[in-house]
Amino acid sequence: QVQLVESGGGLVQAGGSLRLSCAASVSIFSFVTMGWYRQAPGKQRELVAVIIRGGSTNYADAVKGRFTISRDNAKNEVYLQMNSLKPEDTAVYYCNLLRPPSYWGQGTQVTVSS
Repeated sequence: QVQLVESGGGLVQAGGSLRLSCAASVSIFSFVTMGWYRQAPGKQRELVAVIIRGGSTNYADAVKGRFTISRDNAKNEVYLQMNSLKPEDTAVYYCNLLRPPSYWGQGTQVTVSS
């Protein structure tokens, strides 16, 4: 069974940075995509960033130039470096790994104060 555990969320002022981590209980090498999603109160879950097995990345327009997704195959971890945070980045952030099937973490809260 695949388990994903996110960490690194918290409260930060606008303009600050956070680094989210997603630790997988299995090797991440075989997954097709690894990504981060977020869900703000009253809104649908949305894609933030994804890294493809071959290494290419894709970002939501709202975070381009501010967020960076990366992975460490040796540690079975996926990261999201978030810089220049804005209040509108406030949400619960979820790690997702797609083999398929798709696996989700429990989420970590990110709150950006103005």
